[in-house]
Amino acid sequence: MILDEPRLVATEWEVLDERFRPCVGDRSLQCLHTGNRWAEGPAWVPAGRYLVWSDVPGNRLLRWDETTGAVGVFRSPSGFSNGNTLDRLGRLVTCEQKHRRVTRTEHDGSVTVLADHFEGRRLNSPNDVVVAADGSIWFSDPTYGIRNHYEGDRSPSETETNNVYRLDPATGAMTVQADDFDQPNGLCFSPDEKTLYISDTARRHMRSFAVGPGGDLAGGDVFATCTAGAFDGFRADDEGRIWTSAADGVHCYDPDGTLIGKLRVPEVVANVTFGGDRRNQLFITATTSVYTLLVGVRGLNLLS
Repeated sequence: MILDEPRLVATEWEVLDERFRPCVGDRSLQCLHTGNRWAEGPAWVPAGRYLVWSDVPGNRLLRWDETTGAVGVFRSPSGFSNGNTLDRLGRLVTCEQKHRRVTRTEHDGSVTVLADHFEGRRLNSPNDVVVAADGSIWFSDPTYGIRNHYEGDRSPSETETNNVYRLDPATGAMTVQADDFDQPNGLCFSPDEKTLYISDTARRHMRSFAVGPGGDLAGGDVFATCTAGAFDGFRADDEGRIWTSAADGVHCYDPDGTLIGKLRVPEVVANVTFGGDRRNQLFITATTSVYTLLVGVRGLNLLS
């Protein structure tokens, strides 16, 4: 067990548009844990009342227990895990950069490999993942985990493009849903799942796609360009606002693409998720630390 004494860190809410004012919450961040090399991929597990996240270069998954405040190792080694989410049955779905695969942790603790090849070729290094209401699993596959030995194993890419894939839950069939990205990264659906947002970290922007029957994507216009650093991971609240990572904190975008506000964080943010019993607790993975605070909105219910 890793013992951390939670500490409060003063923060600043920057209201750029009056539509952001109802979102404002606590005036201090609570630092739950520090000492990661690069904290990523937070996922809230409501059945257990705990947060899981990846320390990617540390090759481990960590867990914060809401009931006790304790931080412990969830899995080590973790395959240089990055993005995490839950499927509709509450099982943890994880992107493993070292093993170039997407896995699912079953309720008994065993691990099932969901995807590691496409058309006979190894994936690059799956990075982030979301699960749609129909159970389909969508994940991004940039080359970050195979470029060096810091976040995985240095290896040549076996694919011609860096893709976003969809995995059919019934058949196990995989399809390429988008292939015109430099480095696809974070992704999430709008509340009605009619829009899929995908960040391209290398290009510092986020794009929006219309989701059609069977998961076909159309459009792909730039939704927003990051004003500080680059977008990595992000999540939506239940009114469709996008809460995304940036170099100076968490940025919040209205569904019309307007940057309406910022939450300043003292470290470069990699990813966010919502949790807590009312889904109004924002968890932030930022470089070496994990922070949390209560906000004025509720995150999208990923298990509904």
